[in-house]
Amino acid sequence: MFGYIRADNTQLKMYEYELYTGYYCGVCKSIGSRYGQIPRLALTYDAAFLAMCLEALNDTPDKPVMERCITHHIKKKTVIRNNAIDYAADVMLILAWHNLLDDANDEGKIYAKAATTLMKRKYEKLSRKRPQLCFDVERCLDEMSRLEKVKCANLDQVAECFAQIMQALIVGYRENDLPEGADKVLSRIGYHLGKWIYLIDAVDDIEKDMKSGAYNPLFYRFGLGEEETAEEFRSRIEADCRRNLLTYLEEIAKCYDLLDIKKNKGIIENVIFIGLMDQTEKVLKGEKNALPDQTDSGN
Repeated sequence: MFGYIRADNTQLKMYEYELYTGYYCGVCKSIGSRYGQIPRLALTYDAAFLAMCLEALNDTPDKPVMERCITHHIKKKTVIRNNAIDYAADVMLILAWHNLLDDANDEGKIYAKAATTLMKRKYEKLSRKRPQLCFDVERCLDEMSRLEKVKCANLDQVAECFAQIMQALIVGYRENDLPEGADKVLSRIGYHLGKWIYLIDAVDDIEKDMKSGAYNPLFYRFGLGEEETAEEFRSRIEADCRRNLLTYLEEIAKCYDLLDIKKNKGIIENVIFIGLMDQTEKVLKGEKNALPDQTDSGN
């Protein structure tokens, strides 16, 4: 369900791009050093954005270092390390584990069954390290699964589950003391971002879900005609989906304006005000390859 949250690299300054990819590579290195190489495949730029948001209110300067990695062993890459990066790495693996379980149990994908075998001990380690976070995510996903099984037509009700997951991911980070009220603001950003992610993913999966017969809340919310094509369905629901998606982005922007950002402001604003809007338009238009290449950082 992840992969939509990223910056428009063409709008970043050179030093901002270095920091942005430095956070990405930092998360990748964090996963590799603590959980092995295979789990690094779960990485997306969403993790870099999460880490940046959690560090945004901390005025301690980032300390980039130049390091090599397995993929690029000749040219050194910018790498940043901090507690938020380690936390974002854990978050990505928790979500990746549940995504694999969903693919293995509900869709019977062979690769997912094999991957869950490899990842099981990693997740058990995470469960011991972050029991409350894992419990909160599992509780919300169980409710989401229940609603999907009964073909829930209330889009907002199903999206609420993922919104609560995103809230839990924000609230679960307690490494630094936050200014009064900042945790609530960050929590609301996570909530509305969760609503946006769930809906954008549902829109993006229209063609795939029509072919596979998988549950998609949009089919039940708007009613999918027996002879209706994916293109016709997209066109019919586009205005409603656009209104909801833009409402979520507007709420995110309002909450962001309440924060006193200490660092990486340009990158975070690029993601919120440019990147998310760009993904919204691409997905609504049904463009192929709306999700970014996860390896384009060169990590």
